[in-house]
Order: sequence, then C-alpha cells, then structure tokens
Amino acid sequence: MQPGSAYALPGMGQDSSDEALMLRFRAGDADAFEVLYRRHKGPLYRYMRRQCGQDALVDELFQDVWTKLIQARERYRPTASFKTYLYHIARNRLVDHYRRQGAAPATQDAAETRLPARASDQPEQHAQTGQQVQQLLVLLEGLPAEQREAFLLREEAGLALADIASITGVGQETAKSRLRYALQRLREGLKEWL
Repeated sequence: MQPGSAYALPGMGQDSSDEALMLRFRAGDADAFEVLYRRHKGPLYRYMRRQCGQDALVDELFQDVWTKLIQARERYRPTASFKTYLYHIARNRLVDHYRRQGAAPATQDAAETRLPARASDQPEQHAQTGQQVQQLLVLLEGLPAEQREAFLLREEAGLALADIASITGVGQETAKSRLRYALQRLREGLKEWL
C-alpha cells in the first residue's frame, strides 16, 4: 500500500491478512480493527442494504454487526476466513431482526440507488448505464430471498461458494444451485429489458 492509502496504518501493509488483523485486534491492537473496518465497510453495507432496503434500519443493523464483532473478538479463532466470519455475523443479525419482527426481509426501492457521476462519461452513456443498474436492482428485488442472498454474498462480498454455503447453512451444491438460478434469472431479465 502507498503511504496515505485508505487502508494503510503504520506497521500494517496490504499484505496483512484479515485473519492476522483480527488476531491483532483480539490482542488489543485497535489500529488493526480500523484496517478491517475500512476494508469491509463498503461491501458489508451494500450487502445489508440490498437485503434490507430501509436506510435507518440498515444503519442500525450495520452498527450492530460491528458491535457484535468487537464483543466476539476474544472468542475469534481463524477456522474460516475473516470475511466468512463477518458475513456470518451479518446474516445472523438480519435473520434475528426479521424473526423478531415476524416479517420477511424488505427490498430496496431501485429508485433510491444512484450511480456516482464520472467526468469521463458522456451524458447518454451515463443515462444508459444508470438505467441498466436500476433494472438490475429491480430484477434483484424479484429474486427469491435465498437466491438474492447467494448472489449478493458472491458479488458484494466476493465470497467463494464454500463460504456462501457455510454462511447460509446449506450444502455447497444447494448454494451453487441458488447462485446459478439467480444468475440465470438476472440474465433473462436483462435480455428482456435490452
């Protein structure tokens, strides 16, 4: 990492694995937690946002996940990847919330998501890209919850199939099928739209 990078802190370069950072945090190194937070806050927030869709609720649940991670640091053992551990906490927090509410996860209003403008985009290209993203979000909302979850864990979190299976508590073949069906539905939906 370059000095001044968003993830660089003294003594912690790009080569510090998440697991090593979590072990350092467990031993009392608060800077290690800061690096983990910076690395994972964006993808984790997007995963939770697409699973939940309500800004105030997402903010609360997102904070709860990090609080639970902090509280669990003494029990942390690197038996799986840190990312799997983190998303397992996030998924459990979402499930707990909806069980208490007696409701299914809400979906995000596709109109709420905006693409950041890039100076290099031509207005027509930006508009078309924005419309495609909006359509993808609408299609995501239409997926069954299990398929949407598998897709988001893969695309937002970058998790491997084995990790998705572990987090969701299903066999690897089931996770693979959910992901395959999600991709198939999204492709079909985008073909119809284009």
